[in-house]
Amino acid sequence: MITFVVFSLRRAWQGFWRNALMSLAATLTMVLMLLLLAGFFVLQNVLLASLGFVEQKVEVVAYLQHNATQSQTDDLIVRLEAMPEVASVEYVSRDEALRRFREAQAAQGREDLTRYLEANPLYASVNVKLRSPADLRTVTDALQSETEPIVRNVLNIQALVDRVLTVTTFVRTAGVAMVAIVGVIVLFIIVNTIRLAVVARAEEIEIMRLVGASDAFIRWPFVFEGALVGLLGALIALGLLVAAADPLSQAMVGFFNVLPLQLGSLARDTAAIVLATGLGLGVLGSWVSVRTYLIR
Repeated sequence: MITFVVFSLRRAWQGFWRNALMSLAATLTMVLMLLLLAGFFVLQNVLLASLGFVEQKVEVVAYLQHNATQSQTDDLIVRLEAMPEVASVEYVSRDEALRRFREAQAAQGREDLTRYLEANPLYASVNVKLRSPADLRTVTDALQSETEPIVRNVLNIQALVDRVLTVTTFVRTAGVAMVAIVGVIVLFIIVNTIRLAVVARAEEIEIMRLVGASDAFIRWPFVFEGALVGLLGALIALGLLVAAADPLSQAMVGFFNVLPLQLGSLARDTAAIVLATGLGLGVLGSWVSVRTYLIR
C-alpha cells in the first residue's frame, strides 16, 4: 500500500511538470477562485460583526417617577436582572442624566441652556441591555405593567428594533447565500479547469487502459496531482492574503472606525477554509474528470 502511494505521488509530481502549462493554468484558476471565496467570507464576517455590535446597543430605557424611593428602585433592578432576557441593568440618577445631557450638548457645540433652569427637569432611569433585540417587547411589557408603579414611561423603540432585525436577518441570509453561490461557481470552474488538463492527457489514459492498468492505478496519480494543484493554489492564495492583510485591515478599520469590531479567529478560519477548499476541489476535480474516462 505504501509503495503504491509513493509510486502515485511520484507519478503525480512528474505529470504536474510534464504538463506544466495546463498545471499552471489550473493552479492560477485555483488561486483566483480561492481569493474570491476568501474575500466573500471575510466581508460576510465583517458585516455580521458590525450587525452584532449594532444589536448589542439595543436597550430599553424606563424613566422613573420623581417620588420613587431608593429601595423601590433597587427592587426594580433586582427583578429586571432576574429576567432571562436581560443582560445587564444600569441605573442613571437625575444628576447623572443632567451631566450626560450637558456633555452631549457640549460635544455637539450647542449652548447649554439648562443653567437657566431653576431645577433639574430630567428623570432618573434604568437602562436595560438585552441579550437579544427580539426580547424587547417582553421587557417593555414587564416594565409597563401595573406591578411597576414607579415607572413613569418606557421609551418606545419597537419600530427601530424591527427594522434592525429585518436588516440583520436579510444580511445574514444573503451573506450565507452569496458564499454558497460563490462556492458552487468556484467548484464548477475548478472542476472544468482540471478536466481540461485531464483531457490533454486522454491518450495517456487510453494507453494505460489498453495495457491492462487497473482503475486505481490510473486514477490515484491524477487525484494526487489534483491535490498538488489545490495545495499549491491554496498556499499561493494564502501568501497573497497575508501580503494584503495589513492594508486591508487598515482599510476596514478606517471604514468601520466607529465600530469596535471583534472578529476573533477570522484569520485562522479563513486560512482553514482556503486550505480545505483548495485540497478538496483539487481532489474532487481530478476524481470527477478521470472518472469520465474510466466509466466508458
